[in-house]
Amino acid sequence: MSWLSSSQGVVLTAYHPSGKDQAVGGRHGKGGDEDTSSRRCGQYTMNQQITKVTEKPPFDRSSSQDSMDEVSMEDYWTELENIKKSNENRQEDQEVVVVKEPDEGELEEEWLKEAGLSNLFGEAAGDPQESMVFLSTLTRTQAAAVQKRVETVSQTLRKKNKQYQIPDVRDIFAQQRESNDKVPDGTESQSVRTNENKYRGKDDRASSLVVGEKELILLVPEEAPASETDINLEVSFAEQAVSQKESSKEKIQKNRGDDGPLPNFRLPKDKTGTTRIGDLACQDMKKVSYLALIELTALYDVLGVELKQQKAVKIKTKDSGLFGVPLTVLLEQDQRKVPGTRIPLIFQKLISRIEEGGLETEGLLRIPGAATRIKNLCQELEAKFYEGTFNWESVKQHDAASLLKLFIRELPQPLLSVEYLKAFQAVQNLPTKKQQLQALNLLVILLPDANRDTLKALLEFLQRVIDSKEKNKMTAMNVAMVMAPNLFMCHTLGLKSSEQQEFVMAAGTANIMHLLIKYQKLLWTIPKFIVNQVRKQNTENHKKDKKAMKKLLKKMAYDREKYEKQDKTANDADVPQGVIRVQAPHLSKVSMAIQLTEELKASDVLARFLSQESGIVQTLKKGEVFLYEVGGNIGERCLDDDTHMKDLYQLNPNAEWVIKSKPS
Repeated sequence: MSWLSSSQGVVLTAYHPSGKDQAVGGRHGKGGDEDTSSRRCGQYTMNQQITKVTEKPPFDRSSSQDSMDEVSMEDYWTELENIKKSNENRQEDQEVVVVKEPDEGELEEEWLKEAGLSNLFGEAAGDPQESMVFLSTLTRTQAAAVQKRVETVSQTLRKKNKQYQIPDVRDIFAQQRESNDKVPDGTESQSVRTNENKYRGKDDRASSLVVGEKELILLVPEEAPASETDINLEVSFAEQAVSQKESSKEKIQKNRGDDGPLPNFRLPKDKTGTTRIGDLACQDMKKVSYLALIELTALYDVLGVELKQQKAVKIKTKDSGLFGVPLTVLLEQDQRKVPGTRIPLIFQKLISRIEEGGLETEGLLRIPGAATRIKNLCQELEAKFYEGTFNWESVKQHDAASLLKLFIRELPQPLLSVEYLKAFQAVQNLPTKKQQLQALNLLVILLPDANRDTLKALLEFLQRVIDSKEKNKMTAMNVAMVMAPNLFMCHTLGLKSSEQQEFVMAAGTANIMHLLIKYQKLLWTIPKFIVNQVRKQNTENHKKDKKAMKKLLKKMAYDREKYEKQDKTANDADVPQGVIRVQAPHLSKVSMAIQLTEELKASDVLARFLSQESGIVQTLKKGEVFLYEVGGNIGERCLDDDTHMKDLYQLNPNAEWVIKSKPS
């Protein structure tokens, strides 16, 4: 089997032990001691040795291989061989993650739970009105994804004759239609198309979907015109994919074989501000996660890619130590030492040690440390790290790099999570780079906090390594190939595959790793269309709560008119039209009325407050305090500096504005 590099004039291949040919490039890695330790990692189905042969027919390229650029797969197979050798000496008493393949009904039932819709079926089934507000905000493709899973669960439960309340899917979506057609006070609305909805983006429209004999009206955004390198966050990714499938089939086929460099995708400026992970309050972030899972599933459904979550069987794991310890346990240990830390201290220290040696070292991350040293260092670290007596001067730079990769492989569950590892791997099957990036964006949102924070620290470090590529000879693709087996392959246990599948997986996972590194700044952004759906949910829930409160007050014989007057006064807060009052309880100037203008940004508001502080306090506060949008149709949102306040005020006129620091 061979690997063809489109930008090189020759094709070099290498022998795979199975008799297949494996591609290598013109550059060979520098020698070094094998990265073999006594630690646990997954067992591999591959046993690679690299030996040159020539004149073999090229292997057909798959769509996952479109970003190999001028780089061979040599680094990938060398790294895999190093890992395999490290497994030969691993501790026998350590357990590996066993992945259970649930049946389809269980899989979809779990999916509905993860999407926040467990009350539609099973023991938790009850009045589905609780989910109607949520369902009413879904796009057409999102609703289709939910409907498909509800139907599967319903059929499975009926086959098993479970004595649960099993709602007919048509009834669920019929109720959703009714909830859309009625506003909370009971009056009829003409339709969603004409109902006031200030939270739609300019590209949203209403469309209908026939479900059985019922017509379901849902919000469906149209494809917005965007330049080739823009990432459109205002329109559902799945809805964009539908439009592209209809109009760009030839372009998609062309993209499958595109050998060019990765494009420089960018986020268009959003006057209401870009929302990043960590900017929202917990209750809203939970809604974002529900919507991200539904959107990811809808995107995969539209593109015909299978998305199956896995469930890790509970196993006994270490409750202390450094290697082979769950991230959550590590962080509990570390937070006793350093309160508020979000990234394991050993992980931070290993990166720090590598950087102390200089990132210009040739072959950094590729050249392994000595097996015996790695084994001894692991034992010493386990015994002395938390005591503070470990001698870091004894750790060579390549040893630290090997220990960092070992730490990732040793995690009882993969850094990309058991639940979504397959979904990350399936990204390679999506037709275009833009769709791959969109899927990765949603997957990053879905990761547990500890996994996401640690992944972010890793990607930022890898980018710093790549920034020194002129001296260390580690390009983005080199780094991606070295790191991909450590993140993707350690937990694919017992999955037998042909050599062709192995090569496709190797190219695909290296490609995904490359995307994660290159576009990391984009991947931690929450799409605007999802934030708008959260705003819509909050508005509808607020209306329902307000209606319930009015009924309660009426029953208790309170003066309804007095209540409404007080409610209006509280909302207006005696602030003139076009002026906002900003609160800053922890600064010298605790409150300020600010006139809204077209040019006023969040950074300008902060600057006005900080200019009131003394010089030394101003220096301390700069970059540590932020302007927040609180209440109205959002729980709480930290604003980026470029947020235009007038535009945001129009989107959320009932919000309060508060300056404070971010929670740790």
